[in-house]
Amino acid sequence: MFSRHIIRDLGLTVSLAALGAVPASAAPRFDPMFGDHAVIQRDHPVTVTGRSDPGEAVSVTLAGEVRQVRADREGRFTAQFGPLATAGPVTLDARAPSGSVVAQDVAVGDVFLCSGQSNMELEVRNAQDAVGQIRASADDQLRMMLVPRAVADDPLRDFRQAPSWRPAGPDSVADFSAACYYMARELRKTAGVPIGAIASSWGGSRISPWMGARAQAAVGQAAQSALVSLHGRDPFAAERAASAEWEKWWRGATGDAVGKEPWQPGSAIAWQDVPRIGPWEEWGVPALADYNGMVWFRREIELTAAQAKQPATLSLGLLDDVGRVWINGKPVAMSARSWQPSSFDVPPGVLKAGRNVLIVNVQDNYANGGLSGPAEAMKLGLGQGGELPLGGGWRYAVPASSPAGAPRVPWGDTTGSGTLYNGMIAPLGSIGLKGVAWYQGESDVDLPGYAERMKAMMEDWRRQFGAPDLAFVAVQLAAYGPPATQPVESGWAAMRQVQYQAMARDAHGGLATAIDLGDPFDIHPGEKQEVGRRLARAMRAVAYGDPVSRTGPQAARAMATTDGGAAVEFTGLTGGLHMRSASQAIGFELCGTEAGSCRFVPGRVEGKRVMLAGDGRPATRVRHAWAESPVVNLYDEAPLPVGSFELPITR
Repeated sequence: MFSRHIIRDLGLTVSLAALGAVPASAAPRFDPMFGDHAVIQRDHPVTVTGRSDPGEAVSVTLAGEVRQVRADREGRFTAQFGPLATAGPVTLDARAPSGSVVAQDVAVGDVFLCSGQSNMELEVRNAQDAVGQIRASADDQLRMMLVPRAVADDPLRDFRQAPSWRPAGPDSVADFSAACYYMARELRKTAGVPIGAIASSWGGSRISPWMGARAQAAVGQAAQSALVSLHGRDPFAAERAASAEWEKWWRGATGDAVGKEPWQPGSAIAWQDVPRIGPWEEWGVPALADYNGMVWFRREIELTAAQAKQPATLSLGLLDDVGRVWINGKPVAMSARSWQPSSFDVPPGVLKAGRNVLIVNVQDNYANGGLSGPAEAMKLGLGQGGELPLGGGWRYAVPASSPAGAPRVPWGDTTGSGTLYNGMIAPLGSIGLKGVAWYQGESDVDLPGYAERMKAMMEDWRRQFGAPDLAFVAVQLAAYGPPATQPVESGWAAMRQVQYQAMARDAHGGLATAIDLGDPFDIHPGEKQEVGRRLARAMRAVAYGDPVSRTGPQAARAMATTDGGAAVEFTGLTGGLHMRSASQAIGFELCGTEAGSCRFVPGRVEGKRVMLAGDGRPATRVRHAWAESPVVNLYDEAPLPVGSFELPITR
């Protein structure tokens, strides 16, 4: 039974069918992966799934082969078929006493799953040259499925909102992932078979929400997964556990004694009146005009004894970026959904007759932050006791320190533990895939352990889709951020190197470099056609075995030269190295062991090596394109650019 808390927290109106209830006398139907216009992966065992009346005998026919199966007590049926070797159209139908269903226009070909954050999610209509590309997009042998956003505490067997296959054309391509579409379109030119592309992405997401429970356990996060599962069974218990963790973190970070924290009703911090509901940057307070960090908010609520006994729902509008709530010093909840108005069930026994003190901590990481409202959405619902408006009467306090690293609830969307996997990957079941395209990493910059998380996720997805050699191709982060006028430290560059290492270590991993396709002022660069072409090129290497580089040009090692410089050797090249718009390779740095010792040096190309002359200063490392938004001019003959790397100099 789904609680009122869970249904509202999902922000969805969910039908009984979507929750697993099957109406009586329902004719058979296929799961979305096997609906009209579906593409079934060739040369891979096929597991056809669907729904019918509970316990009903179902006859499933695929390509002339028949399987007699029976629906389980929940109405699910599964029919196993051997691999289909011949690409092209195929018949698929199911018959039962309650009726029959025929999937129209089903094809056998190659299926690709595309996932990640906003640069994978970005639609064709928002990418460059959208009008012309959409107009010329008709191709009935390229089919696309767009998975709606969904968050779940446990792996779903059914999509909350069923997606569907659609042939490529102006009315289907416009809202589909640009990077995924352009990759699939490019693969259509060489694969010679129907192509299916499934897009399942969520902007701003870290990798952790895309990792299932087994992947979480592999990187030491089993406790987080268990807490997410607890949230599905008992939201109040999960909130108490998460609040205890947050409160322990706060005391450790600030030194506050138990009972003296800012969320206590008698806290001694200095409160000031909130000028108005909305971002604090717009209050006209100089200290908050460009402030990113934490702010505490307080409001008192008077209740009668009858009101205090009512089941209560607290609505606070948008808490930007994330808010944690206490009433009378007792934890209530943390906002868990990005960019969605918050609404929480108040645990029984928290409210009391008389004065109640509501405390909210809001943490803002970038751009505007605060109690963003709107004011009319802020209220305390009291069941039969009506509701109390909360749009006014607030006070605020800025803490002396705003410690970083506050723990988030693991059932969140973009920062959760397995929540997007549960809602958007698990329902795909064990469908056959030819490869996975992954464009994510921006939200994990400066978070340690990305390569291990990527490895665990790939292994878990391969297990689900029954393909231990399933190809994975990741897009390396594009340029974004301030151009460097001198050598700098760069988390963005470090992530690019980690992405390369993660994919190079995987026998079936590939990399699509995008460092030269970015925009210093836009984290969502519009050039996605070339991203798609580079994804397709790497996918041909790892999924089809074509004789092309799976990573593009990469530095293999740096060797000391007699003049105190270095010779950098490259691997993954197509032909030799070439420079653009200059007679020397730019973006190279020689570095010593200490911080701040890096300096730019010119590079001289010699075939597949770059020679860096010594400058009389100690050199123990070589870096290249080590900045958020570097300028690169070194390419191979594909042409693909040389991206960010750091190597020790060997002697």
